[in-house]
Amino acid sequence: MRIYYAGALFSLAEKRFNRELADALGERLGDAEFVLPQERASQFLDREDWSERMFEDCLAMIDASDAVLAILDGPDADSGTSLELGYAYARGVPVVGVRTDFRGGEDRGLNLMLSNVCRTLVLEPVDALTTLADRIGPALEAVRPPRG
Repeated sequence: MRIYYAGALFSLAEKRFNRELADALGERLGDAEFVLPQERASQFLDREDWSERMFEDCLAMIDASDAVLAILDGPDADSGTSLELGYAYARGVPVVGVRTDFRGGEDRGLNLMLSNVCRTLVLEPVDALTTLADRIGPALEAVRPPRG
């Protein structure tokens, strides 16, 4: 199962969280391959047209994925992540949304457009990455395409 990992990827903390969560989920799901744009970006950064190439690569990776895992933390979801969710939804790629942020508000801090794009929402203000992975794993299994 190939899973596109959509989420903020600009700070060291964000990149570390993304990688560690993908690794923890990989241990639980066995054959899952996570596509993290943060790890693909370096191949484009020395090009003059890097932003266009990165944009096209992200969309191509969503098209080539079985599911999208979207991290929706923060006062408002990352704008790039929001676009990736809309694109995945339009292309019929199932989205599992995750929010660990304890801030409340509309739909526990999620805009109704984002929450309705997600096939499943994991809304867990947990303290341990392993607990979070335990909660996300079944949601990803539920959108796994039939094996065969």
